[in-house]
Amino acid sequence: MSHRTSATPTAADQIAYLDTAAATAVGRDYKRRALDALGLRPGHAVVDIGCGPGTDLGRLADAVQAGGRVVGVDRDARMLAEAGRRLADRPTIDLRAGDAHALPLNDTSMDRARIDRVLMHVADPATVLREVRRVLRPGGVLALAEPDWDTLAVADEDVRTSRRFARFVAGRVRNATIGRDLVRLSAQTGLRVRSVEAIAVVFQDFDTADRILGLRRNSARAVAAGELTHADVQPWLRRLTDGPLLAGFTLYLVTAEA
Repeated sequence: MSHRTSATPTAADQIAYLDTAAATAVGRDYKRRALDALGLRPGHAVVDIGCGPGTDLGRLADAVQAGGRVVGVDRDARMLAEAGRRLADRPTIDLRAGDAHALPLNDTSMDRARIDRVLMHVADPATVLREVRRVLRPGGVLALAEPDWDTLAVADEDVRTSRRFARFVAGRVRNATIGRDLVRLSAQTGLRVRSVEAIAVVFQDFDTADRILGLRRNSARAVAAGELTHADVQPWLRRLTDGPLLAGFTLYLVTAEA
């Protein structure tokens, strides 16, 4: 899952967004780190909670090999349909419709679990983490990757507009500070935190930043909401387009053990 920047996104929009984010340099890097942190071995059973269009399921299946099992859970039937299309030739991957708050898995049935930019959207992150603890075997490992949208910053001489834009974007995310909350929530749900990394997600290309952060879309929405004015936004966007551009936020990668 990802930061949704459209009020009523189509499935194609969401899938394109996820594919774009995963293909960025920082996306490839943190996903590799999260996979390494899981310590997957042949024969493991692993669940990807909020698997979307199956972006990472193939790599999980490669790691656990033919003797292992990969379960992808998502509540969006459109995402599962796309994952099924992409992974039709991977028999060890089991796609299941389900809510992260009530996982369609038996107790202590999984060796590993991953959650990638999903808790930022859910109604109750603590309940999701309790569910993960329920389905993990003792000693099982969870890898979490979540942004902290409150750390979003866009460099520009008009600091006021950049700050208002960042606050507006963070305000559109249900759990904007979930990245910094992962350690506390994991500990409260009985998971033992093993490692924490803070990863700087940095953009220097306007087109990529616009696709991921919605510079044009969200500034237009901020104007419509009365948070910014056209007089603020037009020169701000022009300077960002002309460059040089620098924008970014912090993503937290946490591993925990059941």
